[in-house]
Amino acid sequence: MAATEPDASFVVPAKNEADYLRGTLASIAALETTAAYEVFVVDGDSTDETPAIAREYDATLVAGDGSSIAADRNRGAARASGEWLAFVDADTRVRPTYLTEMLGFVEANGLAAASSACRITGPRRAKLMEATINHVFPRLEYPVLPGFNFFVRHATFEEAGGFPEVPNEDTALSRRLARQVPTDYHPAVLVESSGRRIADDGLTGTLWHYATLDLERIRASD
Repeated sequence: MAATEPDASFVVPAKNEADYLRGTLASIAALETTAAYEVFVVDGDSTDETPAIAREYDATLVAGDGSSIAADRNRGAARASGEWLAFVDADTRVRPTYLTEMLGFVEANGLAAASSACRITGPRRAKLMEATINHVFPRLEYPVLPGFNFFVRHATFEEAGGFPEVPNEDTALSRRLARQVPTDYHPAVLVESSGRRIADDGLTGTLWHYATLDLERIRASD
């Protein structure tokens, strides 16, 4: 699976994610690809079986402290050696063709970062987030790439300073990158993620705010 210099490195932050992590790692293990890749699980000081599950799937376990998802993602990236970083959350599942499709998409289009379509399980407000990601974010002047499906060239990530320690760190990094390098969405690739944290984290409201601002800019320029 992993080579000395892999094409991609998956980084999965996980704190007490025993109920979900196995599904995520199983989906990565089932990738149908000729690309070399490695998997890092950044354990946020879990008290459940999260570390054991990571070892079960031969993922490299990285010690985190769970202080923030941005910090733990950055810890995983610091250990990674892949040309591309694929950040997914511990409750995100990828399709077998995910890596091959994403690598082909970014290379063919000269992109430095990308995301793709998603399906978010959960209540109605989760479907609002799904619709926003699938139908609004790709049209923004500065596209928002969600942290649960954030595909970025390793060098570009390092040059940007990684995920900033701010609320909605994925939104902040997305907009920083989009001002400097080409980013886009692959419309034909689908990942599935849980909507369990959306209400608690206030993600929908914040991202919708950014989306509204960018849509206003788009309409004003039409």
